[in-house]
Amino acid sequence: MTILALMQDIRDEMQHFAAEDIYKILLEKGSDIGLATVYRVLNQFEEAGILTRHNFDANKAVFELNMNHEHDHIICMDCGKVFEFKDPDMERRQREISEKHGMELTNHSLYLYGKCSNLTNCDEKK
Repeated sequence: MTILALMQDIRDEMQHFAAEDIYKILLEKGSDIGLATVYRVLNQFEEAGILTRHNFDANKAVFELNMNHEHDHIICMDCGKVFEFKDPDMERRQREISEKHGMELTNHSLYLYGKCSNLTNCDEKK
């Protein structure tokens, strides 16, 4: 199984994944690929525009498949859970701000950090 095929298989259950996640699944499927190779392939996929790298946490990068849909992220600082959202008003405002500064917006990245409002629903504490 190739790394790209695996990422397409898991994209519905795991939208954001670390190199270690891919490596672990490949090992479970009997692959003898090394972790360094997984990192190298993920970096190549990022350079080719197949993946986007996110650094939600300073300790490790996670990736997601580029699905050609604009969205932003809210990250819980307690459990690390990542929520994706799309807000047309926010998208419009980003374009307006770009135009105000004489820029044509070609890409953006917005991370909002907070805490789950119901701490009992946090997946796990860090």
